[in-house]
Amino acid sequence: MIVRKLRLDRGLSQEQLAEMAGISTRTLQRIERGARASPETLKCIAAVLDTDFSLLRKEQTMPAEPNSLPPSTGLTPEERDAMEYVRDIKGFYGHAVQYAVVMVVLLLLNLFTNPDYLWVVWPALGWGLGVAVHGMNVFEVFNVFGTEWEKRQIDKRLGR
Repeated sequence: MIVRKLRLDRGLSQEQLAEMAGISTRTLQRIERGARASPETLKCIAAVLDTDFSLLRKEQTMPAEPNSLPPSTGLTPEERDAMEYVRDIKGFYGHAVQYAVVMVVLLLLNLFTNPDYLWVVWPALGWGLGVAVHGMNVFEVFNVFGTEWEKRQIDKRLGR
């Protein structure tokens, strides 16, 4: 995650950094999400970001927490939380856009094939409910499965 922080601090897009480092954009995306990278790749990124290779290497060797961003000495807990939150919001917006595009295509298909019966309402309601629940979860409208619930479940699993 330190790569992402350094990239954003320098105002670079993923495409720009990847091109400058001589790696693919997809490789950079994977590294920013916590995937392992070869020392050569990390050296190229460190050179472009004008940072110490050992800082990037250290992050690669630290164990990641499950379902979380990898811990890093370069990120504060607040920065990690903010990045996770932004990633969740981005996921929700992507889900909402996919829903809208598919529903428009289904509506057109419905109108061209059987305009007398609007069957498109059923998938729109079903998937729309899923998008709404996703949004409520991301924006914490109803925090049913929040931090306290997670702690109770962990204690339950550990027999405490």
